[in-house]
Amino acid sequence: MTAAQPSRTPRSPAVRELGMKATLLFPTREIAEQFYLPLIYTACRTCYSELEPQDIFERATTGRVASDKQQDLIRRVIESGHGSTIEHIVFTFAITGVTRTLSHQLVRHRAGVAFDQQSQRYLDYKRPSYMVPGTITDAPPELRERFVAEMDDSLAFYGEMLAAGIPGEDARFVMPNATRTNLIMTANLRALIHMSGLRLCTMAQWEIRRLFQLIRHEVFSVSPFLGSFLAPKCVPLGYCDEDRNRDEHCPIRPHKDNVLAAWAEKRTAAKKAGRDLPTL
Repeated sequence: MTAAQPSRTPRSPAVRELGMKATLLFPTREIAEQFYLPLIYTACRTCYSELEPQDIFERATTGRVASDKQQDLIRRVIESGHGSTIEHIVFTFAITGVTRTLSHQLVRHRAGVAFDQQSQRYLDYKRPSYMVPGTITDAPPELRERFVAEMDDSLAFYGEMLAAGIPGEDARFVMPNATRTNLIMTANLRALIHMSGLRLCTMAQWEIRRLFQLIRHEVFSVSPFLGSFLAPKCVPLGYCDEDRNRDEHCPIRPHKDNVLAAWAEKRTAAKKAGRDLPTL
């Protein structure tokens, strides 16, 4: 019996128009360029300098410390895991057109993140909308038509209940997870890097993966340097630690099981040759 072929890498959700948006409200490019790099640099240097923080900040903002020198220090500090230094800057996003399925995942992120979401209790929707997943769009026509009919019927019944005097907080019980919603989210850079590491992974659910592709694009628009740190977690780790990728159908990085197995083989071979492999 031949071994099963590994499944292909999951398609990027960017291939579909999902009707969602992530718009960076703060900072502007001018603010990010003028203050964000110096703020992080000041936090980094304060830990190891006799200078007062305001003096370090003044040197950074006036150009007495070159931007490339600031970036070099910040890069080394982030890679070392000294994460408190990047908690001093925040990014605020307007997130629209996502589903309740996504928002339930998103608000699980706690530390360093703030959310405010469109209320289904206090808002009586005149035209609630919903998202059709790509797999259903590509399904046989009768299945897609049935899905659309179910969504339309549910949201139409919601309107009927409002018209009959049922409070919106009770009528909303009929709303499906596919119903679209809007949020505002503020996250410091440390939290944003952590969230992106999980949600940009090809193993992440497709809708939230697409959201973080949009978020990464927005951060890049104001600071390509800071945006470069928003990546799947396997990029800084150097290996994949997802159980569902043991077959390495996502080829971005080798799975940690294979990395450890390769190391064990080299260590065994080195011992047989009478030498030890160097370790950190």
